[in-house]
Amino acid sequence: MAKITIIGVGNLGKSILSGLAGSDLLDPKDITAVDTSKYNLKEVNEQFGVSVSQDLISSVKGVQWVILCVQPRQLDVVLQEIKDVLTSTQLLISTVTGTSIDEINSVVPQNKVIRVMPNTGASKKLSMTCISANKNAKKELEFVEKMFNTIGETLVIEERLMQAATVLGASGIAFFLRFLRAMIQGGIQMGFHPHEAQIIAVQTAIGAATLVAENGTHPEREIDKVTTPQGCTIAGLNEMEHQGLSSSVIKGVMASYEKINTIK
Repeated sequence: MAKITIIGVGNLGKSILSGLAGSDLLDPKDITAVDTSKYNLKEVNEQFGVSVSQDLISSVKGVQWVILCVQPRQLDVVLQEIKDVLTSTQLLISTVTGTSIDEINSVVPQNKVIRVMPNTGASKKLSMTCISANKNAKKELEFVEKMFNTIGETLVIEERLMQAATVLGASGIAFFLRFLRAMIQGGIQMGFHPHEAQIIAVQTAIGAATLVAENGTHPEREIDKVTTPQGCTIAGLNEMEHQGLSSSVIKGVMASYEKINTIK
């Protein structure tokens, strides 16, 4: 049974932790959560039964896997603190946005590093996690995939695509939620109470995504099934396109992509 330390249990760290602690792959007592916030540690200890600590040094000693869930600006401080106690057999799993494997290895050259990018769907075991590794860590990929399969779907990609995966898969949660909010507001304007509009819009969104996921079809194929000649659906779709729906979404995605490439 592997022992794992998760450094940083903010929103993303908690999401990963919830999936791992509830899986058959790991025993919660073999997971240690580290954070500067006593509130966060108390919460994950009570919810998931994992060990908690504010001591970085003792928490990384003797574990096989160290998951880094800190902000980019905090990464170097964390690595500088733990680098002298890490052994070459320990593998680091980084969720840190905008930081390459080579950059991490410049501080801890003896350790294998794998980059992962889950999203907050992990808390419901619905994450889309993209994973990349250098050649020297290929053997460890299988276990890392199993680890993150406990919280959703995984896809191994080239590291050069990790920034794009972060925008599409992680920021994408916020993008879809903003569209969902707009659907709810439209429902309210048509006469539904807010909670009724939310129930309808949420279930419709789940249904739309499930159709594409399970049928393996392109979204346009599913759109055609509900778009009749001179009907209300095509009228709504055309108006959305006239107002720039698709181009606005693409521009927003690309704006995030341009921004992420400047984050250090």
